[in-house]
Amino acid sequence: MSRWIIALLMTGVSAAQETPQSENRSDSLWYAQPAAVWTEALPVGNGRLGAMVFGGVARERIQLNEDSLWSGGPQFADNPDALKHLDAVRELLLEGKYAEAEALTYETLVCQGAGSGRGNGAYVPFGSYQTLGDITLDFGADTTAVDSYVRALDLDTAIASVRYQFGETTYTREIFSSAPDQAIVIRFTADRPGAIFFRASLDRDPRRSSRRWKNDSRIEPFEQSEETEPANMARVENGTTLVLAGRAWMGNGMRYEARLLIRNEGGHLESSDGIITVRDADAVTMVLVAATDYAGNDPTATCERQLAQVANKDYAGLRAAHVRDYQDLYRRVSIDLGGAAAAAQPTDARIAAVQSGADDPALAALYFQYGRYLLISSSRPGDLPANLQGIWCDHFQAPWNADYHHNINDQMNYWPAEVTNLAECHEPFLKYIASLQTPGSRTARIHYDAGGWVVHTISNIWGFTSPGEHPSWGQFMAASGWLCQHLWEHYAYNGDRDYLASVYPVMKGAAQFYLDTLIEEPEHGWLVTAPSNSPENKFRTADGVEANVCMGPSMDLEILHDLFAHCIEASEILDTDADFRATLIDTRSRLAPLQIGKHGQLQEWLYDFDEPEPGHRHMSHLFALHPGSQITRNGTPELAQAAEVSLRRRLESGGGHTGWSRAWIVSFWARLGNGDEARENLNALLAKSTLPNLFDNHAPFQIDGNFGGTAGIAEMLLQSHDGAIELLPALPTAWPQGRVTGLRARGGFTVDIGWNGGQLTEAIIVADRDGPCAVRLDRPLRVFQGNDEVIVMGPANAVFEAQSGAPYTLRP
Repeated sequence: MSRWIIALLMTGVSAAQETPQSENRSDSLWYAQPAAVWTEALPVGNGRLGAMVFGGVARERIQLNEDSLWSGGPQFADNPDALKHLDAVRELLLEGKYAEAEALTYETLVCQGAGSGRGNGAYVPFGSYQTLGDITLDFGADTTAVDSYVRALDLDTAIASVRYQFGETTYTREIFSSAPDQAIVIRFTADRPGAIFFRASLDRDPRRSSRRWKNDSRIEPFEQSEETEPANMARVENGTTLVLAGRAWMGNGMRYEARLLIRNEGGHLESSDGIITVRDADAVTMVLVAATDYAGNDPTATCERQLAQVANKDYAGLRAAHVRDYQDLYRRVSIDLGGAAAAAQPTDARIAAVQSGADDPALAALYFQYGRYLLISSSRPGDLPANLQGIWCDHFQAPWNADYHHNINDQMNYWPAEVTNLAECHEPFLKYIASLQTPGSRTARIHYDAGGWVVHTISNIWGFTSPGEHPSWGQFMAASGWLCQHLWEHYAYNGDRDYLASVYPVMKGAAQFYLDTLIEEPEHGWLVTAPSNSPENKFRTADGVEANVCMGPSMDLEILHDLFAHCIEASEILDTDADFRATLIDTRSRLAPLQIGKHGQLQEWLYDFDEPEPGHRHMSHLFALHPGSQITRNGTPELAQAAEVSLRRRLESGGGHTGWSRAWIVSFWARLGNGDEARENLNALLAKSTLPNLFDNHAPFQIDGNFGGTAGIAEMLLQSHDGAIELLPALPTAWPQGRVTGLRARGGFTVDIGWNGGQLTEAIIVADRDGPCAVRLDRPLRVFQGNDEVIVMGPANAVFEAQSGAPYTLRP
């Protein structure tokens, strides 16, 4: 057995380690050493409260988050002068004077004020999501030799753990964030009585934060910080509780409070100078609660109430309630792609092996379930939606403010929600989208003299809907249309007519904005958006002019086609707004069509422009392939071929170099039915854009790639966007056998799938309600209800009548 040497205040661990058999689990991340930096720490969360566990031995750091803790505050950022220049910008675009149009847009159509601060908005009104602070534990070690060190995150229980042996004593910690009790719980045990000693402190110190645009913080603080925010140290209350209270944004922003209750079993507590010391304890339970004054909340009263509610609950009860609540969501879906023996290796070693070319299908399955874990842990009903970093952030100035980016990022966060059976976790995003109507209607009126509502590229927790401060990325006017796709998708999976009636006005308002703002392109009479951009990408005209600002980029028109189609269908289902529906049908028919360009590619812009950066990370014109459904390999094969040409051209020029971009590519290939290409890009995501704790690396850390990767794996195994359930539509040859259970299909179906030799062996479909079930087949299948054969289907599309709740088994 190897031995780990831990020096004073150091947590670096070297040497190989025998694998404890208890850690050989396919649904666990585990490591043989503490985290050296933040992106090696393990995340726990309950949707609102998050923590990152480093697992130090001499000293431990547990970094904390509360999902509403932002700097900044509400502001009026709409630009009253923008409207009077709008027609001039449009006229320049219609005349093909792109450089002049872009210059005028930059000068006149941006928000007023600093906007997002170019992604550094912590000290301007837009604000930044921020760390709550840190728990520091000093175990008093001078020079300590420990054996059998294991740090793990069990995805099945959502519990992080640290275990090691020191001398004759084995020490264990468990950490979880409980949704039922709205608390982070930390448990310390030892297998000898009276063996637990540590000093605990709680603070909010910028020196502990990662430096800007990096994820480099450690257990020990830096000597200095880049930030000007003052440090704040908790006080001791009643000898058992550390209370951290203050105001963000240099003392001018929101109030926050955190309370850490320490309960010892055996031994005793001592306190002085903001530190509580535990001596000679048999076991210790720490409970942390936290809140802010966001939306009128009283953080002190909230913390006091939450601590009172858990004060008399023992650890076993807290743990059991947490596990029961979490597993109700997590255990809905299981996945086995083979190769389970690889779980005997530490997770970081498995990532390194994939980086060296190894194939690890079980790591892909772990990554899939990790994405579901992260969504459960960062997005629960009643909380704010997951931001660019979910809820985990150790910065005062987060990269891109860890805000809500609507030109793909927050949408990607929620791609796995419905298909991986986590519909409840979608709710915070759906409610947030609806909340943007009020500020968005003001922006529509002030900037465009339009009805309805609009949001552009960026938002914060106060409902920022204005164009961003730089139109190259901030003038994306189709964002609200894209957001509304999520409102429809939630209905498409659950079929709840009352829910549809509640969100239809939101969708209708978004559509009304576009009806009021579309202009006619003179050459063909097509309707187009203007001014807009194909997110963050430039085009080059035949005479060499390069610009971002344009009219009618393909993505805008694809999003409008999607939005109008959903509004039309919703109005039919609800039997309302016949005149409005007719207007949408007519307007949709006049939108500029999708076009195939000179390279055989799907055009990204209205005209067949080339691009200065052919390997650009955004592949926005492929929205119609995924997450949209305007392009399908069965329904529009020529456009699907053009989309494939565009995708290959992007990849050949170096595209997919960010984590979220690579994740999107997995879904593109899955929609094109190419499982081997999908798997190749999934492996590239794991090898090139995955951090040691499996966080996605943009770089720096950005959580959308995790969620996009999970959604991509689901798309490889099940699709339902094209009017029928398709089983194993993009199964790679490297996954010859496996099983997935609990996936969801549009129309209200739960689907289990098993396969062997690359072929379907059995599928089980359960319908939420009575009605037809359409399945797309490539060979005949028999359908059984119990032991009774219902129908022989296929090949091609087949339909059988399903009864609610009855399992139907499909076999060759």
